[in-house]
Order: sequence, then structure tokens, then C-alpha cells
Amino acid sequence: MRPGDWLVLLLATVLTAASFPLLWQKGAAERAVVRQDGQVVAELALTAPRTLAVSGPLGTTVIAVERGRARVASDPGPRQLCVRQGWLARPGEMALCAPNRVSLTIAGGRGAYDTLAY
Repeated sequence: MRPGDWLVLLLATVLTAASFPLLWQKGAAERAVVRQDGQVVAELALTAPRTLAVSGPLGTTVIAVERGRARVASDPGPRQLCVRQGWLARPGEMALCAPNRVSLTIAGGRGAYDTLAY
């Protein structure tokens, strides 16, 4: 192979690798869906900062929303796993506060693909 062939092969490989993030994007986050005991309690637009307190069997879970992202700010659960999830910003991301039966899910325009098959 000549040097020009290697250059074309390298360029094709780089372009292919760079296209993967573009193909697997999930779209923009539009709202945060808060559930308590499986029932939707609130759907919050991710356009303005606000907080929401949700009562559960153990106490109150606080959801914080900022522009384009949301998180569980505090929870009475013993291990604080949902608080440690941090900010959720992509559609499909979820924080589950199982002991208090509260969940936070980010919803957006189009869902992402888990797998593709034919």
C-alpha cells in the first residue's frame, strides 16, 4: 500500500469512529417525571430552576431542577444511592429511591436505541 492509501484508510477510520456518538444521541432532555409508588406525581419542565418535595413512607424526598437537568437533592433512605446519582441530564436516565418509593426519570424528544438488529 502506498502512503496515500494509508491516509484514506486512516481518515475513513476516524470518520467512522466520530460518527458513533452522533448516531446514538438520545435527543434533548425536556422534562423530569417524578413518581411515588409507581404513580406519576409531577412532570417538571427542565427550563427553570425549582424544587419539589415528595412525601413517601420514610419521609420527604426533595427533587431539584435546573435548566436542562434534575437530581434528587435529599432523601430519607439509609444508603442515599439516589442522591449519589447526581445530576441527570439525558433522556432515559433515572434515579430510584427504593426505600422511599420515589423515582426520578428524565424524558425527552426521542428515545435512544438499546440495540439494533435485523
